[in-house]
Amino acid sequence: MKYIVTLNGKQYEVEVDKGQATAMPTGDAPVIAAAPAPAPAPAAAPAPAAAPVAAPAGAETISSPMPGTILQVKCAAGQAVKRGDVLFILEAMKMENEIFAPHDGTVSSVAVAQGAVVDTGAVLCTL
Repeated sequence: MKYIVTLNGKQYEVEVDKGQATAMPTGDAPVIAAAPAPAPAPAAAPAPAAAPVAAPAGAETISSPMPGTILQVKCAAGQAVKRGDVLFILEAMKMENEIFAPHDGTVSSVAVAQGAVVDTGAVLCTL
Protein backbone atom coordinates (compact mmCIF):
# COMPACT_ATOMS: atom_id res chain seq x y z
CA MET A 1 0.00 0.00 0.00
CA LYS A 2 1.24 3.47 -0.83
CA TYR A 3 0.45 6.60 1.15
CA ILE A 4 1.30 10.26 0.67
CA VAL A 5 2.32 11.77 4.01
CA THR A 6 3.09 15.43 4.74
CA LEU A 7 5.61 16.07 7.50
CA ASN A 8 7.02 19.51 8.33
CA GLY A 9 5.86 20.90 5.00
CA LYS A 10 7.41 18.14 2.88
CA GLN A 11 5.53 15.35 1.18
CA TYR A 12 6.71 11.78 1.38
CA GLU A 13 5.46 8.74 -0.46
CA VAL A 14 5.31 5.90 2.04
CA GLU A 15 5.01 2.31 0.94
CA VAL A 16 4.04 -0.29 3.53
CA ASP A 17 4.60 -3.93 2.66
CA LYS A 18 3.79 -6.57 5.32
CA GLY A 19 5.49 -4.95 8.28
CA GLN A 20 8.22 -3.02 6.41
CA ALA A 21 7.96 0.59 5.36
CA THR A 22 10.03 2.74 3.02
CA ALA A 23 9.72 6.48 2.54
CA MET A 24 10.72 8.57 -0.44
CA PRO A 25 10.51 12.38 -0.58
CA THR A 26 8.20 13.61 -3.31
CA GLY A 27 8.75 17.38 -2.92
CA ASP A 28 7.35 20.25 -0.95
CA ALA A 29 3.78 19.99 0.19
CA PRO A 30 1.39 22.35 -1.53
CA VAL A 31 0.55 25.38 0.56
CA ILE A 32 -3.15 25.64 1.17
CA ALA A 33 -4.42 29.14 1.86
CA ALA A 34 -6.29 29.39 5.11
CA ALA A 35 -9.92 30.32 4.85
CA PRO A 36 -10.62 33.83 6.13
CA ALA A 37 -11.78 33.90 9.70
CA PRO A 38 -15.51 34.49 10.09
CA ALA A 39 -16.50 37.91 11.31
CA PRO A 40 -16.92 37.94 15.07
CA ALA A 41 -20.46 37.94 16.33
CA PRO A 42 -21.55 41.18 17.95
CA ALA A 43 -20.85 41.11 21.67
CA ALA A 44 -23.87 40.67 23.88
CA ALA A 45 -24.59 43.50 26.25
CA PRO A 46 -23.13 42.69 29.67
CA ALA A 47 -25.65 41.72 32.31
CA PRO A 48 -26.20 44.41 34.90
CA ALA A 49 -24.04 43.79 37.94
CA ALA A 50 -25.71 43.17 41.25
CA ALA A 51 -25.69 46.24 43.44
CA PRO A 52 -22.85 45.93 45.95
CA VAL A 53 -23.73 45.94 49.60
CA ALA A 54 -22.74 49.34 50.95
CA ALA A 55 -20.71 48.93 54.11
CA PRO A 56 -20.35 51.71 56.67
CA ALA A 57 -16.90 53.28 57.04
CA GLY A 58 -14.63 50.93 58.98
CA ALA A 59 -16.96 47.97 58.48
CA GLU A 60 -15.62 44.54 57.57
CA THR A 61 -17.42 42.27 55.14
CA ILE A 62 -17.72 38.59 56.01
CA SER A 63 -17.49 36.56 52.78
CA SER A 64 -18.22 32.96 51.93
CA PRO A 65 -14.98 30.92 51.95
CA MET A 66 -16.41 28.43 49.45
CA PRO A 67 -19.48 27.85 47.28
CA GLY A 68 -22.44 26.29 49.04
CA THR A 69 -25.91 26.75 50.52
CA ILE A 70 -26.75 28.78 53.61
CA LEU A 71 -28.44 26.37 56.03
CA GLN A 72 -28.84 28.79 58.93
CA VAL A 73 -28.47 32.51 59.51
CA LYS A 74 -27.55 32.94 63.17
CA CYS A 75 -27.19 36.73 63.22
CA ALA A 76 -29.34 39.76 62.50
CA ALA A 77 -28.67 43.41 61.66
CA GLY A 78 -27.94 45.37 64.83
CA GLN A 79 -26.91 42.27 66.83
CA ALA A 80 -23.74 42.52 68.93
CA VAL A 81 -21.38 39.58 68.39
CA LYS A 82 -18.20 38.41 70.08
CA ARG A 83 -15.14 36.97 68.36
CA GLY A 84 -15.84 33.29 67.59
CA ASP A 85 -19.66 33.54 67.58
CA VAL A 86 -21.24 31.48 64.79
CA LEU A 87 -22.80 33.79 62.21
CA PHE A 88 -23.83 31.30 59.51
CA ILE A 89 -23.95 27.56 58.81
CA LEU A 90 -22.84 26.91 55.23
CA GLU A 91 -23.34 23.51 53.60
CA ALA A 92 -20.62 22.71 51.10
CA MET A 93 -19.73 19.28 49.71
CA LYS A 94 -22.23 17.58 52.05
CA MET A 95 -20.57 19.12 55.12
CA GLU A 96 -21.82 21.81 57.46
CA ASN A 97 -19.29 24.61 57.91
CA GLU A 98 -19.60 27.28 60.59
CA ILE A 99 -18.76 30.85 59.65
CA PHE A 100 -17.45 32.67 62.74
CA ALA A 101 -17.20 36.33 63.71
CA PRO A 102 -13.52 37.30 63.31
CA HIS A 103 -13.73 39.91 66.09
CA ASP A 104 -16.15 41.61 68.47
CA GLY A 105 -18.56 43.98 66.76
CA THR A 106 -22.09 44.72 65.69
CA VAL A 107 -23.69 43.21 62.60
CA SER A 108 -24.57 46.17 60.39
CA SER A 109 -26.27 44.19 57.61
CA VAL A 110 -27.03 40.62 56.58
CA ALA A 111 -26.85 40.03 52.81
CA VAL A 112 -28.12 36.42 52.57
CA ALA A 113 -31.09 34.40 53.78
CA GLN A 114 -31.53 30.76 54.72
CA GLY A 115 -31.49 28.57 51.60
CA ALA A 116 -29.43 31.02 49.53
CA VAL A 117 -26.83 29.51 47.20
CA VAL A 118 -23.56 31.46 47.39
CA ASP A 119 -20.28 31.44 45.50
CA THR A 120 -16.78 31.82 46.93
CA GLY A 121 -16.30 35.43 48.03
CA ALA A 122 -20.01 36.28 48.18
CA VAL A 123 -20.74 38.83 50.92
CA LEU A 124 -22.68 37.24 53.78
CA CYS A 125 -22.80 40.17 56.19
CA THR A 126 -20.92 43.25 57.37
CA LEU A 127 -19.63 43.91 60.89
